[in-house]
Amino acid sequence: MKKPYQKYVTFSGRLLIVGFGSIGSGVLPLILRHIAMPRKHISIITGDKRGAAIAKKEKISFRIEPLTKKNFKKIIDASLGVGDFLLNLSVDVSSVDLIEHCQKRGILYLDTVVEPWAGGYADPTLSLSDKSNYGLREKILALRNRTKRETTAVSCHGANPGIVSHFVKCALLQIAKDTGHHTAVPGTKQEWGMLMRDLGVKVVHIAEYDSQTAPAAKEVGRFENTWSVDGFYSEGINQPCEMGWGTHEKNFPADGRRHTHGSGAGIYLTRPGAATLVRTWTPEHGAFFGRAVTHNESISIADYYSLRKGSKTVFRPTVHYAYRPCDVALLSVEECLGNVSIQQKEQRILMDEIDRGMDELGVLLMGHKKGAYWYGSQLTIEQARRLAPYQNATGLQVTAGVLGGMIWAMEHPRAGIVEADEMDFKRIMEIITPYLGRMTGRYTNWTPLANRKAREDSSADFTDPWQFNNFRFF
Repeated sequence: MKKPYQKYVTFSGRLLIVGFGSIGSGVLPLILRHIAMPRKHISIITGDKRGAAIAKKEKISFRIEPLTKKNFKKIIDASLGVGDFLLNLSVDVSSVDLIEHCQKRGILYLDTVVEPWAGGYADPTLSLSDKSNYGLREKILALRNRTKRETTAVSCHGANPGIVSHFVKCALLQIAKDTGHHTAVPGTKQEWGMLMRDLGVKVVHIAEYDSQTAPAAKEVGRFENTWSVDGFYSEGINQPCEMGWGTHEKNFPADGRRHTHGSGAGIYLTRPGAATLVRTWTPEHGAFFGRAVTHNESISIADYYSLRKGSKTVFRPTVHYAYRPCDVALLSVEECLGNVSIQQKEQRILMDEIDRGMDELGVLLMGHKKGAYWYGSQLTIEQARRLAPYQNATGLQVTAGVLGGMIWAMEHPRAGIVEADEMDFKRIMEIITPYLGRMTGRYTNWTPLANRKAREDSSADFTDPWQFNNFRFF
């Protein structure tokens, strides 16, 4: 007899899921498994028919009704009230506006990314700084500073941003143990920053390699991916390349720009992240080129671990995403960039077609006594299919993060607006780990400058084509 799934929390309110693409479809069965609530209390509104068959199979109310600036308040108020939950998995819907409205109405909230309204990334009146994740995050922080409500709203809690912030804390504690640095588990932001500084960690890569493949080749004119095409296009091409900028850095990128407002934790480049190659490393694949795609965690992690003395920042790590997407997504990005960044009209999310591969997602902490340490999830497509329906490996890492964040929010309904770095990492890890495949920690002596000296000393007439974005972290 199959053992029943653990119910982590009982929720008596209503749940509205906004957006029902690959992540919405994937998280629904996890919600039904682990949150005790009646199915009749769950409803879905979305912008198109994707996921309709899954909603019907799971006996969940489903309707096509896109949220806009004009109608979102009316639609939310008709569906939710005090103590209910809004799960925002949409694109082209303003996260700031939804959070602000939920705060006023006492509605719990979670999203996986900060989004503007449709057209926000193409608005010619906005600067690159305004369109950046730094700029969008500052709007969330400004809302947090002015709101008097305490209803929990979790900003950016999927895989990354999201669970990778908890990976960082796990990694720091393991490095401390392995280097003989005796420490209690830090209880405050300041204490976590001091631990990172004292261990000598200067750089954090969110290092991900998606090796999932399908037999059929990518078709010309179609953007293919293992997760949201619109989401990848927005962050990889519409927004500028971004990273948290460390206090140890001595060489500023030629096309780097600083923001003129906010925490100052990050910088941006005047080019898209999908066109910016960076060296990184994971245990399964070793060294490879990743794309420095902008993500909220690049800024939030850098900001969270910053140490300040008065108005001066005395310690901050450099943090950025280094993403090697699956083969067809890589080809799709190259095709799109080659066509002056015009997005392909057709889309395809690989799901049942995938026949092998894994998503290897973790954090690579560099600069400490043992060199570099990668900690994260190695989840194969076979494991993902055994663990949950309607998933691939990439999607399950995200939906596990959504589930963990929702449960935490339900357990802490009066926490206000929070980011992943501020949440209880132990509780989140308890919930998500069963869905992440093999959790791996591995040390390496690799650095972004590995083997560069030998090449520079070579007598061969060779110019390194990637010299322009070699960030000298050490």
